[in-house]
Amino acid sequence: MPHMLIFGMGYTASRLAEQLRSSGWNVTGTRRESSDGTIAFDDRPAVLTALADATHILSSVPPASDDSEPVLDQYGEAIASASLQWSGYLSATGVYGDVDGAWVDESAPIGSGRRKARSQADPRWQDLRGDMHVFRLPGIYGPGRSPLTRVRSGKARRVNMPGQVFSRIHVDDIVSAVIASFDGPAGVYNTADDLPAPQHEVIAYAARLLGMDVPPLQSLEEANLSQAALGFYEENRRIANSKAKRLLNWQPQYPDYKAGLRSLLD
Repeated sequence: MPHMLIFGMGYTASRLAEQLRSSGWNVTGTRRESSDGTIAFDDRPAVLTALADATHILSSVPPASDDSEPVLDQYGEAIASASLQWSGYLSATGVYGDVDGAWVDESAPIGSGRRKARSQADPRWQDLRGDMHVFRLPGIYGPGRSPLTRVRSGKARRVNMPGQVFSRIHVDDIVSAVIASFDGPAGVYNTADDLPAPQHEVIAYAARLLGMDVPPLQSLEEANLSQAALGFYEENRRIANSKAKRLLNWQPQYPDYKAGLRSLLD
């Protein structure tokens, strides 16, 4: 039986675990503290036992700081020497930085943006094993975490920044890309949908789907966003996904935000 060990059973990883288990896989996951059938990340004997039994491993744990990558720091040596069929890491497209709205593929340089820690962790994972698959992900949405959720809560803001676009990906399309890569070559893969779009258009579409008033357009200052949210508007890029389509034979089930949001509404 194939056995996936997942470091960090967060939103996306839990969705992957659910899909794999439904297909007959054994899945072991870690959290900061043991719960819901997972093991504690710091329980080294339990983690090493799971690693010894695993055929596949995936890390979805973000770096803790510029000089700290928890999984690599604690288990990197063991992962590097483990007998595995596949290994993977969920990275982020924030490693590319700002390119003034241009299309970005996997050959673009990394490290110029605000995600310094991620930019340092990404190549460390690439170099760890010859079978490593690195998935660079943009904004993730899906059940319980989408523009529909924000519009319903009354917290959605439509920010007017001409020329600003974001790429995004439905969580189930990340899952399908990871599974497709089990039979695909190692390497770095941008995993995004086909339609980068302005944030305010996505929020407007979500409101119309719900039959609610479309929030007014606001300037960045008027929107009164958190510091973390403001950071997203410092960078502008379109994420190209053709490599994943070509080498993994992957196609997003939700190729644009409209298809994704309609599926969530249903």
